[in-house]
Amino acid sequence: MTTPHSRDAAASHDSLHTSLASRAVQITFAALLGVFVLGGVGFSHISAVHNATHDVRHANAFPCH
Repeated sequence: MTTPHSRDAAASHDSLHTSLASRAVQITFAALLGVFVLGGVGFSHISAVHNATHDVRHANAFPCH
């Protein structure tokens, strides 16, 4: 037989596990987006895209060359 306290503890543990899994997914997608923006767009051969990214990097004091 489960007590209300043990059910609350189990629900809290499940909630914590879900929260950690959700946070891991969010961090992974944020890292992938960052790699795409800095790598994919920053080194694009399309001059308008490259120049826009280049200007933004300089505006944010991010060295690029």
